[in-house]
Amino acid sequence: MERIEKFIDNLPSMDLMRSEKMTLVQLIIPVESAHRAISYLGELGLLQFRDLNSEKSPFQRTFVNQVKRCGEMSRKLRFFKDQISKAGLLSSVHPVVEPDLELEELEIQLAEHEHELIEMNANSEKLQQTYNELLEFKLVLQKACGFLLPSNNHAAAEERELRENVFSNNDYVETSSLLEQEMRPADQSGLRFISGIICKSKALRFERMLFRATRGNMLFNQAPADEEIMDPLTGEMVEKTVFVVHFSGEQARTKILKICEAFGAKCYPVPDDISKQRQITREVSSHLSDLETTLDTGIRHRNKALTSIGYHLTQWMSMVRREKAVYDTLNMLNFDVTKKCLVGEGWCPIFAKAQMQEALQRATFDSNSQLGIIFHVMDAVESPPTYFRTNHFTNAYQEIVDAYGVARYQEANPAVYTVITFPFLFAVMFGDWGHGICLLLGALVLIARESRLSTQKLGSFMEMLFGGRYVLLLMSLFSIYCGLIYNEFFSVPFHIFGDSAYKCRDATCSDAQTAGLIKFRDPYPFGVDPSWRGSRSELPFLNSLKMKMSILLGVAQMNLGIIFSYFNARFFCSSLDIRYQFVPQMIFLNSLFGYLSLLIIIKWCTGSQADLYHVMIYMFLSPTDDLGDNELFWGQRGLQIVLLLLALIAVPWMLFPKPFILKKLHSERFQGRTYGLLGTSEFDLDVEPDSARQHHEEFNFSEVFVHQMIHSIEFVLGAVSNTASYLRLWALSLAHSELSTVFYEKVLLLAWGYDSFIIRLIGLAVFAFATAFILLMMETLSAFLHALRLHWVEFQNKFYHGDGYKFKPFSFALITDEDD
Repeated sequence: MERIEKFIDNLPSMDLMRSEKMTLVQLIIPVESAHRAISYLGELGLLQFRDLNSEKSPFQRTFVNQVKRCGEMSRKLRFFKDQISKAGLLSSVHPVVEPDLELEELEIQLAEHEHELIEMNANSEKLQQTYNELLEFKLVLQKACGFLLPSNNHAAAEERELRENVFSNNDYVETSSLLEQEMRPADQSGLRFISGIICKSKALRFERMLFRATRGNMLFNQAPADEEIMDPLTGEMVEKTVFVVHFSGEQARTKILKICEAFGAKCYPVPDDISKQRQITREVSSHLSDLETTLDTGIRHRNKALTSIGYHLTQWMSMVRREKAVYDTLNMLNFDVTKKCLVGEGWCPIFAKAQMQEALQRATFDSNSQLGIIFHVMDAVESPPTYFRTNHFTNAYQEIVDAYGVARYQEANPAVYTVITFPFLFAVMFGDWGHGICLLLGALVLIARESRLSTQKLGSFMEMLFGGRYVLLLMSLFSIYCGLIYNEFFSVPFHIFGDSAYKCRDATCSDAQTAGLIKFRDPYPFGVDPSWRGSRSELPFLNSLKMKMSILLGVAQMNLGIIFSYFNARFFCSSLDIRYQFVPQMIFLNSLFGYLSLLIIIKWCTGSQADLYHVMIYMFLSPTDDLGDNELFWGQRGLQIVLLLLALIAVPWMLFPKPFILKKLHSERFQGRTYGLLGTSEFDLDVEPDSARQHHEEFNFSEVFVHQMIHSIEFVLGAVSNTASYLRLWALSLAHSELSTVFYEKVLLLAWGYDSFIIRLIGLAVFAFATAFILLMMETLSAFLHALRLHWVEFQNKFYHGDGYKFKPFSFALITDEDD
């Protein structure tokens, strides 16, 4: 045993096996170098600060004003970004790199840009509103004239008046606003009218309301406007309708105007004189052309300003994010009593201490501080955070484990073996080398475009797929491997590794797919013989093979989990866990299901026809009976009795010794504590009552015993249920194979049996669609989730606590990734 332990100690350490060793450090930073020191630590990204001001609200902290300023600058930058996107411009992909700005300089620049942009927007909005009103007035003049023309009975007089007024210096528009003209009666009989424009969607309800308000004493004419008008609030183009309401009486006029105001209809004065109508139309058109030129010039000027901002926007946003993060971190530090130093605490990996000290020395030198930054290690009571150094390949597997629970500090990490076991168990359920090649192509595309896709914003599904590209790569490679073992290519067998070991007995066996096959050569060298496909015994043979293979894989992985618990117990120097958990658990699991695995292997090697169901059932019901034809080797009955007794002994072995030993150890450790004050030295009197030396938890025997009983019962029942859970490997593999066969035979071959090209094309399209969406998407997701469950529950519950917390250092890189 000692030799084994020495051999284990001499093994090289794995980076992912244990989390990085952490230490609690304290920083005492002079005020003049605090900002620079935190900035350098943010660039390093290896220190997780503790909040020493957790009892204070955000508004009571020291640097709250700086945080507010950064928040205000962030608001301005978001405003610029929204304006750039609304204008249809793009931020510069290669931003201009400026020399480092001070926060005050950047704040002044942003305020100036915002003021300029708001002023341009206000002017543009006013011009757009005036343009819309003139355009509406023009449309009203054009459409209303058609409604008012029949009432003008003196065409010759109108033409004469038109000729007189066209060339006269009429100051109609200049002397009074077009939108404030008094509405004049159409004739001397008392019939008057109101003209205006309204949204097309409101026109029907508007007409009904007018009819009810005037009790039908009005004439309503409407016509669709020829042009759409921009809504100044939403910026969308809106269809509108021109209307003319004829009425009589001042009371009706008041009602109609109120209804127009309620419906958002705009009224415009239209003279009843055709010559004045044409004159006003001409003047309005002239003003519209001038406004169009002014608007275009304003838009170009605004886009030029936005483009100039866009060149620096990325750098400014990054700078503001970093400054805000620095001040948020400074708010977690404490001022000492002299108000000249900031005191901070945090966790850092031991390997990073030298880098941190170098960064702090650089900060002291660059800030011209007379006082250096004090950096020293502290003793910690609470458990440190968990930190694993991962790369692009291992990160996805670590995330799969962390999704269940973050490892306890220095606990054995399941991700070490999940890198291989997870894609392999997936492939056992998804074994088809045709489908595996399709997954491989998808994974290779994602990996080939890794540098391009990593800088783009992807949707949630594509982001998840891209993050798991290396998981998908190994899943596809193992699927090809298992597909070759199953000899399935879209459910079709191939003679890849040679000819079949079977042939027809006589001439009556025409297709070698039904009966009459005899074995005439050595077994097929790799995988399942292609002759099994389509034979009568195909399903029983494959069912037996995959079911037994699932049990073997499950027992092997559960044993691996229990072995992990041994390494955990040995690492934390817990001999109780080794003697009273690891040993009885190994005995119990392997006395039952390890023995079943041994029987499966012996049956495969010997070709015996023994019924393993009968052997395992009667091992419990009548262990002393003769096995008869089910005996696989000499001494099997005696071995079964010994294994059954060992399994029965293992249960109380797990349950009783550990709680009683813990109680005895606790009573010995704290025996005589009540008399401790009699022999207390002066040194002991100086220790604070709440310090780590004085702190100890009360031992509750009933709680410990109940916890141990739950753990033991869970393991005993889990040994049965977890082994049964691994049969999902067999079930999903069979379902995938049968589904592939159905699509191939009932869709593709059935369509190919017709001479019609159209039917063949349809059959091929249906087969491709079913393969892509059902087999390559739904079945992949199903197998992925089942492999996830097997690792989270059946494998990790043997050793993994998963009650730690992640190491989250203060890092500018992480802040930028989260915001982007």
